[in-house]
Amino acid sequence: MTDTTTADLDVRLEKHRVELTGYCYRMLGSSFEAEDAVQDTMVRAWRSYDKFEGRSSLRSWLYRIATNVCLDMLTAGNKRARPMDLTESTPLAQAALSPRPDHTWLEPMPDARILPTVEDPAEAAVAKESVRLAFMAALQQLPPKQRAVLILREVLAWRASEVAELLGTTVASVNSALQRARATLAEREGQHGATAAVSDPLDEDQQKLLDRYVAAFEGYDMTALTALLHEDAIMTMPPFDLWLTGHDDISGFMTTLGSACEGSRLVPVQVNGLPGFAQYKPDPEKGGYTPWAVQVLEISDGRLTGFHFFLDTQRWFPLFDLPLHLEAEADQVEKSV
Repeated sequence: MTDTTTADLDVRLEKHRVELTGYCYRMLGSSFEAEDAVQDTMVRAWRSYDKFEGRSSLRSWLYRIATNVCLDMLTAGNKRARPMDLTESTPLAQAALSPRPDHTWLEPMPDARILPTVEDPAEAAVAKESVRLAFMAALQQLPPKQRAVLILREVLAWRASEVAELLGTTVASVNSALQRARATLAEREGQHGATAAVSDPLDEDQQKLLDRYVAAFEGYDMTALTALLHEDAIMTMPPFDLWLTGHDDISGFMTTLGSACEGSRLVPVQVNGLPGFAQYKPDPEKGGYTPWAVQVLEISDGRLTGFHFFLDTQRWFPLFDLPLHLEAEADQVEKSV
């Protein structure tokens, strides 16, 4: 290829990066594996472009490559999960912080890296719903090819014939796989946050709920926080397999094992199609605030039904383009004067 052709191909490939990352993320359940898979897809496409005969669109060809990359990565059989997919809820009196390896966990992802801009509000809503933690966890229970079929048919709205061509199979086989995948997801519906309902954009009541949450959390007001929680609210903290349910155990944890969070500051983030916050807790050594967690919130019926703290800040904060230190408000005011 000439330099001009190479540059043109690079631009054409990059136009598909965000949607391909979203696809690979749904397939793999891992932020970093998804980005690795897309990079591998781009490299394979660039190297084999001379053999691309144009019988399908460039987009379809890229999805074929990405699917093969993901299926290869999934041959180990690992299923990413949330804490409540692996263990029973632990009463506060028995709470212990036991970490599991990184590859155990379903990982968070910034919306901007996986949700391309679309004009159709309905299409945008489906895309957001399809990366929410509960749906992502359900996807991980599907065999890899069923997972691919469900995503391509239900999320990306491909025709059965297109999916059959991509997977090198028949329309009947695609329809059968889709039916089995739907049945598996239906069995899980309503489990552990699967009914979370968040408007896009947030409606006025949901925004007020978030504002009250920020005030309660930053003020570490457990009475105010408890008033915002559904009675069956869930709290998780990967990489620890502990998860808590019910506002009594959650508020009790936050005033005992989690008491170091007092005095934290929250910075809004858009994560997994849900509202979230980057949590910074006071830094006793340097002053200001140090990263502690990426929080992902689930809302239903005007209450918080789940909040999930992803604690590996050295991985998550750079992924979200978040600073690794916040100055105290007094320092910020002084520097702005």
